Amino acid sequence: MKRRAISLLLTVAMGVTLFAGCGSASKGSGDGADASEGKVINIYSWNDEFRQRLEAVYPEVKETSDDGTVTTLNDGTEIHWIINPNQDGVYQQKLDEALGRQADAAADDKVDIFLSETDYVFKYTDAAADVAMPLKDLGIDCDKEFADQYDFTRTTASDADGVQRGSTWQCCPGLLVYRRDIAKDVFGTDDPEAVGEKVKDWDTIKQTAAELKEKGYYTFASYADTFRLYGNSIDNSWVEPDGDQVNVDQKIMNWVDDSKEWLDNGYIDANIKGQWNDDWNKAMGSQSKVFAFLFPAWGIDFTLKPNWDGADGSWAVTTPPQEYNWGGSYIHAATGTDNPEHVKDIILAMTADKDNLLKISKEYSDFTNTKSGMQEAAMDDATYASDFLGGQNPFAYFAPVAENIKIAPLSSYDQGCVELIQNSFSDYLQGNVDFDKAKTNFETSIEERYPDIKQVNWPE
Repeated sequence: MKRRAISLLLTVAMGVTLFAGCGSASKGSGDGADASEGKVINIYSWNDEFRQRLEAVYPEVKETSDDGTVTTLNDGTEIHWIINPNQDGVYQQKLDEALGRQADAAADDKVDIFLSETDYVFKYTDAAADVAMPLKDLGIDCDKEFADQYDFTRTTASDADGVQRGSTWQCCPGLLVYRRDIAKDVFGTDDPEAVGEKVKDWDTIKQTAAELKEKGYYTFASYADTFRLYGNSIDNSWVEPDGDQVNVDQKIMNWVDDSKEWLDNGYIDANIKGQWNDDWNKAMGSQSKVFAFLFPAWGIDFTLKPNWDGADGSWAVTTPPQEYNWGGSYIHAATGTDNPEHVKDIILAMTADKDNLLKISKEYSDFTNTKSGMQEAAMDDATYASDFLGGQNPFAYFAPVAENIKIAPLSSYDQGCVELIQNSFSDYLQGNVDFDKAKTNFETSIEERYPDIKQVNWPE
């Protein structure tokens, strides 16, 4: 029997007959929604990021209510935005409950589109879950329509058989974002190419960390800052398909060992416990002694920029010590939608239209998901220069990283494994438990989160 680490949605039969249309919905006539489609499109997400981008580029948008809960299209169809926070798993819980009711829900109550993040996308694209439709069943020729997307994003949005069950407007390559003033103080230059040579690989950046320490600076704020670079490049899946064992990749243990070395050497701030807390946020302020952060485009815009209290132009970007991807929001057509034509049109407009995606990049600084578009942006300093980065064009650095990203093999257990391994070894890195106790704590927490897991295998 197949074991799956998926909550309620996998226990509910989703036996719904889908209308897999290949045409396009009637739009813009003002005569009301297409007769074959529903009157309400229900979209589930955790914030208003997708809504804002859809309003910016989707030509069928007529207006949105003042409270942002309803967007009316030109044909009279209403998009109802169902937003629940990601914190504490609330979003997934509410989404899973709605998907569990899908088969019996009234037409205008059905989930039509939902979003997922990279950390848990495979939970929803898993063919056995049968909650995210194969996009080909909407009449989308994925090889044709998404030929310009970055390959790893298509892989991430596909099930284990390679069937694409989602698409994204984002590609989230990460860079090293550094303080110009600290670079000048320590290296005598803040030039991105010169700084890039100082951080080009792990051996080099370790030497650079010693230079920074001599001048009283930390290289990074927290041991957690580097985890994505190791964790997103693992060679083997946390759990093999249909497996009941967690396999801890050697690269994860390399992160533990390297983090311990960096802490012991004083290259990172031992007082900052992980990420997404007040101390970490303050480390992005002008009084901080932290030289750099590792962020994708959204991290610069949504995290670093709001926490910076100095002048624009104080930060710059350069290549990281290792290519990595962090994040990404995937759009899925829900199995059982009564709006397949509208859903198809939205997915294509938001993830396959190069002009739309370039507009999103211009207006929101997203690194978007067309290779040719991002190559154009990388060469267009006048249009894509960032005021926050002092006129630097970050796309010139993002684009080469994106070309070289190879996504780690996915499983339905990824989010839990990533969270719990960091939690367990954070206690070790903070000196609260010894190494063996951290391993035992991870094993215990995995068994509690996933009762179907029978064993945790550690690298030799």
